[in-house]
Amino acid sequence: MKTIWHQVPPENWQHMRDMRKSPSPIEQRLWRALRRHAAGVHFRRQHPIGPFIVDFCAPRNRLVIEVDGDTHGSDEAQQHDKARESFLCEMGFTVIRFANRDVVNNLEGVVGVILDAITPPAPPNEDI
Repeated sequence: MKTIWHQVPPENWQHMRDMRKSPSPIEQRLWRALRRHAAGVHFRRQHPIGPFIVDFCAPRNRLVIEVDGDTHGSDEAQQHDKARESFLCEMGFTVIRFANRDVVNNLEGVVGVILDAITPPAPPNEDI
């Protein structure tokens, strides 16, 4: 399945760039760990998929990692997260969510769960 780039709203491109320039300390920590431990798996951070920007993505492995802070606790945010996850699953992605506290308190465990979830890459002609 290919990402349809015209589905990415124009404002998301700049928002994505801004988020890459100013990651949260939690995202920085997980990014460093992924780069250190996920040899051979290419992760992108703040990657657009359709109308959404995901925290981390291994596009060829069809894996999305979301790190949720306190703002994800409201009913509205949870509904948005469900719709987002449903869309991503329909696009063929596996979505794994972690709370910020998981990354802070158990980084090695988080990385282990991510590495266990990595599936063989999709065929090379599928570009996301």
